[in-house]
Amino acid sequence: MIYRLHQDRTVRAVRESLPQAAADELKLALDGILVDPKAGTQPYGIDDGITRTLVLSRTVVVLLVNDETRMITLLSVTHLG
Repeated sequence: MIYRLHQDRTVRAVRESLPQAAADELKLALDGILVDPKAGTQPYGIDDGITRTLVLSRTVVVLLVNDETRMITLLSVTHLG
């Protein structure tokens, strides 16, 4: 079952400001994460099973995975420049 994506206005604004190549890479990665949030991500600090990090060539994303509600919340998106 596919997860839903949630992001607040600030994270959305950061995503919208990304250069096109970074935005395309992130969108493709998120499409995969919505199917399987553990694939392609790694624990953020201590592995609590909820907070994950997605490291790409142009961005780093911190996200929360809620298996009960099938919701992934983007906490931050950092462009690596």
